[in-house]
Amino acid sequence: MLQGGCFCGRIRYEVAGRPFHETNCHCSICRRTTGAPFVAWFSVRPSEFRFAQGHPTRFRSSSKATRSFCPHCGTQLTFQADDYPDQVDITTCSLDHPEAVPPRDQTYTSSKVQWIELADGLPQFAQARSSA
Repeated sequence: MLQGGCFCGRIRYEVAGRPFHETNCHCSICRRTTGAPFVAWFSVRPSEFRFAQGHPTRFRSSSKATRSFCPHCGTQLTFQADDYPDQVDITTCSLDHPEAVPPRDQTYTSSKVQWIELADGLPQFAQARSSA
């Protein structure tokens, strides 16, 4: 089981399922909502994720998605897209041990900041990953 939470410790979560869609997202919304050049995410089924302590604040970051974060320290924790109700995305670096879920690709690279050099050899997708 994977465990994680926010920076201040008021919110804790547990992941019982197997992660999928492990990615570094370079989209402008991820960048702006975190203040970071990209965000590492992974997905699980909603039934395999639960908040074990505390209650995050939810924010409608676009017309099709909601993000959750700690209302005290601001740590972004989850992303849920209306078009994909069968998955919840979790910020990898909010895990207690983020090295347990390394990225498998880079998404939305068409939006990446110019000074980021992608030299890790991971597959790159200009937008979302291909369905193949």
